[in-house]
Amino acid sequence: MAGLKITKKQQALLNYLQDFNEENGYSPSYREIQAGLGLSSVSAVAEHIDNLVEKGVLKKVPGAARSLEILDYKHEETVELFKVRMVDATEEEKKVLTAAAEILGLDLG
Repeated sequence: MAGLKITKKQQALLNYLQDFNEENGYSPSYREIQAGLGLSSVSAVAEHIDNLVEKGVLKKVPGAARSLEILDYKHEETVELFKVRMVDATEEEKKVLTAAAEILGLDLG
């Protein structure tokens, strides 16, 4: 995900989510995000969240309240380490590395 472009408002939303989650142990509602960031409407919040989900920065569980999770989108080094290790790996090691990469959500393609 090198070159991922995040707008200032999207970064502010991510920062707000991180701080809120650290303080409360769960993610904020869309209305809390709207109030916390001074956005004009809940639909503006939804649009920013949908864009961040599309970029692979946020994860949300459909139909679940307060289910926003910030994903690690700065893991180029980890992906590179997996790729380097895969070169000389045995078939069994490749299976383990592939399974681990899948669990971590890494794109080794």
